[in-house]
Amino acid sequence: MSDVQSAGKSVIDGIGHRFVEANGIRTHIAEQGEGPLVVLLHGFPETWYSWRHQIPALAAAGYHVVAPDLRGYGQTDAPAEADTYSQLHLVGDLIGLLDALGEQQAVVVGHDFGTAVAWNAALLRPDRIRGVVALSVPYLPRGPISALAGLRQALGDGFYMQYLQEPGVADTELAADVRATLLRFYHWGFGDSPQAAAASLPVVPEGSGLLDIMPATTELPGWLTEADLDVHTAEFTRTGFTGGLNWWRTIDLSWELTAAWQGAPLTTPALYVHGDRDGSVGLPGMDQLIANLQMFVPNLTRTVVLPGTGHWTQQERPEEVTTELLKFLAGL
Repeated sequence: MSDVQSAGKSVIDGIGHRFVEANGIRTHIAEQGEGPLVVLLHGFPETWYSWRHQIPALAAAGYHVVAPDLRGYGQTDAPAEADTYSQLHLVGDLIGLLDALGEQQAVVVGHDFGTAVAWNAALLRPDRIRGVVALSVPYLPRGPISALAGLRQALGDGFYMQYLQEPGVADTELAADVRATLLRFYHWGFGDSPQAAAASLPVVPEGSGLLDIMPATTELPGWLTEADLDVHTAEFTRTGFTGGLNWWRTIDLSWELTAAWQGAPLTTPALYVHGDRDGSVGLPGMDQLIANLQMFVPNLTRTVVLPGTGHWTQQERPEEVTTELLKFLAGL
């Protein structure tokens, strides 16, 4: 268990760690509590540890809370083939996790790219998902072209998702100085930072790298401690960033594989929470999508906007997010 200890066990008492076999891979989970299952799905560049505030609070309220390192991250397996990171694989990992835990149903909560897995799990397996919560990114219904193609048309080939497509390029750039990379990401998306991503679109100028659009800093954002940064730095130093980047490299593949669900309603009860300074909601078309989200998610209970909050929703505003989660869970 020494590797799991390095993933944050020594930082937070009361949270247990173990490995489960799910969907053909070995998945590391952090867990606490007993009761109805709630699964927390992290984003990039994060691990299970981004839920450190919510795990004990939800467990104390009577839930079995499980936060996995997702495929390609942390202590969980990272298959080498990029095409094994499609949304069908990732939803399969989640359903496999439920099976491994002996649970028929769960509420899933996703942040950042973890929301794609949460939303798609509710769409593809509504029999297994009794509620879905998304932090930062709303439901993106399948369109006539992939989200990557649409945003490339709107913002050009420099759009950051396009920049991430070439194997080895972003991988090498981000891994050169892991701690500095994470600090740039965490500052850039922070709502209280003058460098907040909300102030600019994530477009990489020709001849530049992704980190060039994120101002360098040695200062910690207000929601992060040195110990917190140590946990993620240790993990990404060990694993690199390729596993997480492969999620972006299957956006077009996932779009192709989900053609059968074109126009299908997402009927699972849902909650959407985002910060008003989150750069994700400033992308082209997001304002209209968010305003009309109930058209695509008819059982959306609420959309909650957190003032002064950036991209790292559950870490920037842990108490507010936990309060909204408990209200939603109690209403199911």
